[in-house]
Amino acid sequence: MKSILKTALLLFATISLISCGGGEKEEKKDIKIGDYSKKETKKETKATSSADMIDMSNKGIGPVKSVTIGDGIDDTMATHGEDVFQKMCSACHKMDKKFIGPKIADVTNRRAPEWIMNMILNPEEMIAKDPIAKQLLIESNMAVMANQNVSEEDARAILEYFRKYDTQ
Repeated sequence: MKSILKTALLLFATISLISCGGGEKEEKKDIKIGDYSKKETKKETKATSSADMIDMSNKGIGPVKSVTIGDGIDDTMATHGEDVFQKMCSACHKMDKKFIGPKIADVTNRRAPEWIMNMILNPEEMIAKDPIAKQLLIESNMAVMANQNVSEEDARAILEYFRKYDTQ
C-alpha cells in the first residue's frame, strides 16, 4: 500500500511540475504593440428599426438613377399607379398598416423616389445589398418581396400614387 501511495505521490508531483513549466525559465519574445492612441474609433450604431433609417440620399440599387418629380401630382399617373398597386402589391402591402410587407403610407417622406422605384423593380438585389431593405426584410419576418416584373413606367406611376396618398 505504501508503494502505491509513493508512486501516486511521485506521479502527482511530476505532473504538477510539467504542467507548471517544471521551474524552467521561459524565453521572452519581443512583441510589438501598435500605437493606437492617435486612432479615432467610431462606434457604428445600427438602427433598431427601418423607421430609424430615414435616408433620402440612398437611391437604392437598380436601374433607376434619377427621377424627375414635378411640383404637383400627376393625377392620371397616380390613378394608373393605384390600379397597378391594387393588382400587383396589395396582397402584401396596405397603405396604413403593416401587413406582410411594411405599410406604405408616408414612404415618400422616408425614402428617395429612386429607392422606392428600385425596390419595386429590383427587390432581390435590394434585399441582398441595401441596408434599409435588409432591415425591412427582418421586420417582415423574412417575407421576401416578390419581383412582380413591373415596368419602369408602372413603377413610376406607383410612386406617383404614393406621393398623392402622402400629400392627402
